[in-house]
Amino acid sequence: MNVSNRRTFLAATLAGATTGLHAQDAYPARPIRMVVPFPPAGAADFLGRTVGEKLAQSLGQQVLVDNRAGAGGNIGTQAVAQGDREGYTLLLTGVPLAVNRFLFRTLPFDPDRDFEPVALIATVPNLMIVPADSPANTVEEFIAYARKKPGGATFASIGNGTSLHLAGAQFSSTARLDMVHVPYKETGTANTDLMAGRVDVMFQTISAAAGLARGGKVKALAVTSDVRVPAFAHVPTLREAGTDLVSVGWFGLLLPAHVPPARKALLEAQVLAAVRDPAVAARIADSGCIPRPLPGKEFAAFIADETGRLGEVVRKAGITAS
Repeated sequence: MNVSNRRTFLAATLAGATTGLHAQDAYPARPIRMVVPFPPAGAADFLGRTVGEKLAQSLGQQVLVDNRAGAGGNIGTQAVAQGDREGYTLLLTGVPLAVNRFLFRTLPFDPDRDFEPVALIATVPNLMIVPADSPANTVEEFIAYARKKPGGATFASIGNGTSLHLAGAQFSSTARLDMVHVPYKETGTANTDLMAGRVDVMFQTISAAAGLARGGKVKALAVTSDVRVPAFAHVPTLREAGTDLVSVGWFGLLLPAHVPPARKALLEAQVLAAVRDPAVAARIADSGCIPRPLPGKEFAAFIADETGRLGEVVRKAGITAS
């Protein structure tokens, strides 16, 4: 092979290698799966589909929401922990990532080592709601009513250790009440029993309680965030109502550990851009959630803080998964 041909061969080889490298690095090259370890139609599902739709536009690939509920969120979370390490599987989760380690004797994953936080999406305030015919019209009146009720007042939730259970337990402790927890398996039955007066109060997500409150089927006494929520601007916060308590749920996106850093960085940037998009932020706010885009490092610190705070709530209240 003469010098000219050798140069041509080397140039073609290098070009081919470079093209192959770029093809390998192209990301995303196929749809991304977003696992939501909770049932459809809740706040997590809504946030996943809202942000996923915007991500699909910016990434040029479908983002498929995969609801894998069960075991307090552990089934879907385990699926992601054991999933691919190429950046094609995301986990959208919240409070269970922080508290399940305190509720279950063992977990099929390590919540600290098996995941890398990508971004916090939103916080989710709850409404403190009571039956429409409850004698209480304010938080102060409810506390007085609960203290006088024989056997104590009852509060509903959608399961042991859920964010709604924790909110009720914190309120009971802060207000120095001895309320009885009544866990339900799903939101519809809990709401029905509250409306019928079979339970006295519930801390319910705004998305699940909004229609009932606006329709006069329940009364909203307070919101659990540190500021009023635009969707219920007339409802005071618990602090405004004289109870020093802030208790909100939250949801964010994580990847399995050891995803290539460049892919994690791309997803982080695109998720933050999606949540900051005015149209997306407005949809999130209209649902009763509060957009709160935090990058991965800050989200990791947020999870650590929540783990410590909520772990103390679980220990004080003696909460278990069963």
